[in-house]
Amino acid sequence: MSGTPIILENLIDELSRLPGIGRRSARRIAFHILHKPPDDARALAKALNDFVDNVRFCSICGAISETDPCGICKDNSRQKRMICVVEEISDLLAIEASGSYCGVYHVLGGVLDPLSGIGPDELNLDSLVARVGEGGVEEVILATNPTAEGDTTAMFIARLVARFGVEVTRIARGLPVGGDLEFADKSTLARAIENRVPQK
Repeated sequence: MSGTPIILENLIDELSRLPGIGRRSARRIAFHILHKPPDDARALAKALNDFVDNVRFCSICGAISETDPCGICKDNSRQKRMICVVEEISDLLAIEASGSYCGVYHVLGGVLDPLSGIGPDELNLDSLVARVGEGGVEEVILATNPTAEGDTTAMFIARLVARFGVEVTRIARGLPVGGDLEFADKSTLARAIENRVPQK
């Protein structure tokens, strides 16, 4: 019989189900919570409960929000003529944090990955086609990750929306700010050369 209390084992089991958290990390987190004031743990539990009870997916773009539609889709100052298509909500948040985009978004909820059984029906594609088909959209910006699956998904979407006569663009790829040429891989360097812009 284990000397670990069942209540602690249950917490470790639940924590270890989170992505990137193994049993050792889950155990560390559990003991961290144990040694913090009880109010800290209650605040964490409340935040989790509030998240589960109040978060919803925007019926227009698929982002998470406390309201439907989400704040971005409701914001009349956003340029509705541009839709930036991203794989996940975390990608949307990254672009928003850059402060460089003023259009609206569409969250796919993944990428095409036949080996994992993810086809077009598993992605949020029908609503994207409907949005573009309604008119008023001039540009679809494909901001999928530079992976084989991301590139395949981008090509699939480009073909899907081409019939509506909208401009389809892909975010540029290249060297990160502060990166060294000598450490860049060949593909990144090639894309940096292909996506070069005039020097101002």
